[in-house]
Amino acid sequence: MIVEEKELDEQIVEDANSQDTDPDKEITAAEEDSTEKNQDSAEPDDKKEKKKSFLGKDKKEKANKLQEKIDELEDKVKRQMAEFDNFRKRSEKEKSAMFETGAKSVVEKILPVVDNFERGLAVLSEEEMKQPFAEGMNMVYKQLIAELEKLEVKPIEAVGCEFNPELHNAVMQVESEEYASGIIAQELQKGYTYRDSVVRHSMVAVVQ
Repeated sequence: MIVEEKELDEQIVEDANSQDTDPDKEITAAEEDSTEKNQDSAEPDDKKEKKKSFLGKDKKEKANKLQEKIDELEDKVKRQMAEFDNFRKRSEKEKSAMFETGAKSVVEKILPVVDNFERGLAVLSEEEMKQPFAEGMNMVYKQLIAELEKLEVKPIEAVGCEFNPELHNAVMQVESEEYASGIIAQELQKGYTYRDSVVRHSMVAVVQ
């Protein structure tokens, strides 16, 4: 019995010894596990950084392309607005020129009527000018002249002025003791200007 108990105790000790582990091996395994965990945790961070960098670069490129497109569209709009403004100014200028041409044409047609009024009133005596018919003609003539003045139609000064080929049309030369050579002594037909342009030149006689 004693021998059997001794053998049993030895067997228990051996079993216990076989179950014990080497402390160094346990530390080494723990370190390996820690290293693997650190590597595992480091790899996702690197990937995240690369992903963030890539996404940031991609967003920046998209923003630059978008800004370039915006600048291109703004430039196109500015060019179109400038072209439209030039077109508007050109149209207004052409419209004004057409109006000027039309207005001058109308004035040219009215001037012979003015001439006839002046000729008719010029031959009347003072007594005849007091007659109702003559007074009516004179009133119509003055009204016509007033309307022409509102349209900026003005008579050209002639008698006593120096001859100007841009305003006057010399049809004859005369001698004069009153005026010097080159001065207009007589107006044969009155000339008119419309604004800054000549509608009809004055027909004049110039001192030789």
